[in-house]
Amino acid sequence: MYSTNLAQRILTTVLLVPLVVLGVLVLPTWYFALALGAVVLVGAWEWAALAGWCHWARRTMYFLSVGLLLYAAARWHAFSTHGWLLLSTMALVWWCVALGWVVRFEQGVAIEPLAQPAVRALVGWLILLPIWGALVALHQYAEIGPILVILFMALIWVADSGAYFVGKRFGKRRLSPRTSPGKSWEGIVGGLLAAGLFSAAVGFFTELPLEQGLALVVLSLGTVMLSVLGDVTESLFKRRIGIKDSGRLLPGHGGMLDRIDSLTAAAPFFALVVYIADLKNYL
Repeated sequence: MYSTNLAQRILTTVLLVPLVVLGVLVLPTWYFALALGAVVLVGAWEWAALAGWCHWARRTMYFLSVGLLLYAAARWHAFSTHGWLLLSTMALVWWCVALGWVVRFEQGVAIEPLAQPAVRALVGWLILLPIWGALVALHQYAEIGPILVILFMALIWVADSGAYFVGKRFGKRRLSPRTSPGKSWEGIVGGLLAAGLFSAAVGFFTELPLEQGLALVVLSLGTVMLSVLGDVTESLFKRRIGIKDSGRLLPGHGGMLDRIDSLTAAAPFFALVVYIADLKNYL
């Protein structure tokens, strides 16, 4: 079973990665925004099920609500590029709340706000919209924007792979037994090591000064830690309704949310640091 799932996971990755890289590098920002918007809308459809809305009418309404918000955000984006700084900041505040919910869930404490449909809808918006805004803002960042998007995605992919293989081989101590029993502290360490080595290699081969190279490593480690929070938060909602995957769209990975959950908390953080630090002066 493990080998079959691994084979599916690798095959799906091999097929998707070239398409994603090509799209990021070739598409102008507005077309990239449209393509990413389609991914977010698939995630919205899956989120509606995680939120407990199984009837197609309610799922369609939620799907449309996210589409309208994306349209509104795109119009805002056209007039205020740095508005994404505010959006990313708001997203990070939400992820602090999410961390508290995960801790409470692990302690067996009921998360009362999630009993309200409006709260579950709001959570979905706070998860899905900022990742779109952050990656679009990153894509249009100076001349190196598309490269930064690739760097960010590669960082998450490398960390996910390191965590997956180290966790499968050495994982013993569960990170969050109730929320995400498949994750281990050993896997997290493996992911962080992989990310640290990857970012150090990027700094070395791009001949970054030592100070900037170390800053890139620190940024990478912080980004990976937030990617774990995004992953575990999605797992919390899956545990609430008793499912393993958000969908079956991607063999070996599950649904679209299962593929992008690691990006949801990490992207706003990464984009925010890039804009605040003005990285175009260093890369």
